[in-house]
Amino acid sequence: MSLHLKGKICILALISIVGVTFLGSKAQDSLIVSAIPDQNPEKLNRLYNLLTNELENKLNVPVRYVPVTNYASAVSAFRTRSLDLVWFGGLTGVQARLQRPGAKVIAQRDIDAKFHSVFIANTSTGIKPFSNQSGLKAIRGKRFTFGSQSSTSGRLMPQFFLQRAGVKVSDFSGGNAGFSGSHDATIALVQSGSYEVGALNEQVWSTRVKSGNIDLSKVQVIWRSPAYADYHWLAQPDIDNRFGKGFTTKLQRTLLNLSRKSKKQSEILDLFGANRFIKATSSQYTDIEKIGRKLGKIK
Repeated sequence: MSLHLKGKICILALISIVGVTFLGSKAQDSLIVSAIPDQNPEKLNRLYNLLTNELENKLNVPVRYVPVTNYASAVSAFRTRSLDLVWFGGLTGVQARLQRPGAKVIAQRDIDAKFHSVFIANTSTGIKPFSNQSGLKAIRGKRFTFGSQSSTSGRLMPQFFLQRAGVKVSDFSGGNAGFSGSHDATIALVQSGSYEVGALNEQVWSTRVKSGNIDLSKVQVIWRSPAYADYHWLAQPDIDNRFGKGFTTKLQRTLLNLSRKSKKQSEILDLFGANRFIKATSSQYTDIEKIGRKLGKIK
């Protein structure tokens, strides 16, 4: 065999090997899903393992859940394209979109268009439930905790409502507020008396009450906030380039089609605390962005 022919065969073989490797790598490309760590890790792992399995079956691509350590790391990982699809709160979703132009808000739960925070108090404080926002003045001088520093329902909006009531963070015991890190932790800390008052996500509170995990003789809701838009799914702007034309639309449709008629899908919706997912747009979070800038959470 001539050297010329041998050379051609070697080149063709090399092209074939490279081609197979490339296609194999592309076939193994996974859709990476994550979420802000707003609840205990055990629940989040259970929820997102169920969801990723469902997405994988419907989308016919590998899907992997990657947990993050805190809210800021979720935003950072989305900015660097390490995460493809993330369940963000209102504030973190705005922060992520501003750092990743073109990112798409594709869905929210049916409860997210009009979401609420609740303020809870240890019953030993003697604070009675109130309906007027001005009643927040009663928590001056108390040991108070927010949730995560970047939580929409556990920090941003509660602080906004406090300011509107004329209550500053410096008005709390010790001249500052605590940060529990999650909604579950806020409940536990206020119920134990480590903090006297706290603010958190209403949906988490309601879910824990229904499951019997809260001692209502020790902690109670004292105020429910006005409504605002909160949690939503945010997708990278270039997913279609990786998984094919129309993939983002297919992904959105898969989320919107999660139904109570399916046992597995019903379990997913239960863990999300929702009846279904609905369409969402970035314009719904304009007020969140304005408040975030006002409070210095968005530069």
